Amino acid sequence: MFGRFKKTSELEKLQKQYKKLMADWHKLSATNRGESDKKYAEAQAVMDKIEQLKQA
Repeated sequence: MFGRFKKTSELEKLQKQYKKLMADWHKLSATNRGESDKKYAEAQAVMDKIEQLKQA
């Protein structure tokens, strides 16, 4: 009941963004290699941020 009002942490936001980028990357990998590579690079940048937050 009280989980509804819980704010999402920065880590949770980044994990959700990473998951979406990886899904987009997978869809694009079959059709547009250039855009696929861009999505993968974005996802890796987000993963780097996640790793930094976990270490802190």
